[in-house]
Amino acid sequence: MDIIKGADISSLLEIEKAGGKFYDRGKQEDLYVILARYGINYVRLRLWNDPYSMEGIPYGAGTNDLEAVKELAKRAKAHGMKVLLDYHYSDFWADPGKQIPPKAWQGKTVDGLEKAVYDYTADTLEELESEGIVPDMVQVGNEVTNGLLWPYGRKPEFENIARFISAGIRAVRKSAPAAKIMLHLDNGGRNDLYREWFDNYVRRGEDFDIIGLSYYPFWHGTMEALKNNMDDIAVRYGKDLVIAEVSMGFTMEDYASYEGLAPEERKGMATKPELAARIEHPMTVQGQCDFLKDLFQIIDKVPDGHGKGFFYWEPAWIPVHGCEWATPAALEYTGEKGPGGNEWANQALFDYDGNSLPSLEVIRDWSK
Repeated sequence: MDIIKGADISSLLEIEKAGGKFYDRGKQEDLYVILARYGINYVRLRLWNDPYSMEGIPYGAGTNDLEAVKELAKRAKAHGMKVLLDYHYSDFWADPGKQIPPKAWQGKTVDGLEKAVYDYTADTLEELESEGIVPDMVQVGNEVTNGLLWPYGRKPEFENIARFISAGIRAVRKSAPAAKIMLHLDNGGRNDLYREWFDNYVRRGEDFDIIGLSYYPFWHGTMEALKNNMDDIAVRYGKDLVIAEVSMGFTMEDYASYEGLAPEERKGMATKPELAARIEHPMTVQGQCDFLKDLFQIIDKVPDGHGKGFFYWEPAWIPVHGCEWATPAALEYTGEKGPGGNEWANQALFDYDGNSLPSLEVIRDWSK
């Protein structure tokens, strides 16, 4: 497997529709053109089942239904990039704090949910195949640290977790047999969490190819903890490892109005010392570059060559009105309070005006 230099650009269509533009060396260009210039060879695209209210109001954050995935995947293939398809098995964000079944699946039994996962996965992959855009890698569930399809698949219900994930794996093998299969947890610095989860899963579930990790330094511990976890699980499970989500801020200035968070909730602020203490690099342009260099060293040194690359999460989510992480309709679906602003503007690989940052050069220059 070639080294993966990936980017999750799932929000791109909404960003473009809202007027977002991207520049490299002062010249406006298509995002794919810029990313390819800096060595990005893979895109990650999330898929939500039905990201609309009953009245048809979009949930936002890319509103990543199958049609959006098709358009983004076709553009990726046209630029010589591979595609990782990220099934959330939800109508909106699925993560360790929420794994809400799609509206159409609510009320189903465990057996019904297992069948729904299989049928939906197989049907969507076959539709992508019919348009010549079969994904090269498939993620069966998103940050399934605490399970999926709650309440039946909520940790510690490992039997049901394995049933649901295995149904998705069987569907991938049937409908996209050449695709690599990833299982993805968050909290990449938590070795105890990974050992518990995968020890339970491998006793029960279908085989897979890649362990995906999320690592955000303001949430997920030190880089030494990440290194220790990756080194351990590479040997323990004999699987390739990919950082499926990662980002680092390039500034802490001037973005509060975009995110809509209270000061004490901002990533890395001194008002939350326990978070600030975790961050080993300053959230500056140079700090972002240095963080990536250190991350790549960790990946390079994973035992037995099992470190295979990364996906930078939403590097193009610049602050344009009309592309926030949740609309009011989405908040009603998830039950969250919001606000649904852009909490990622300072984590991108482009500044607030869409200009490429030096961190892209770090990505370009990384080789194993």
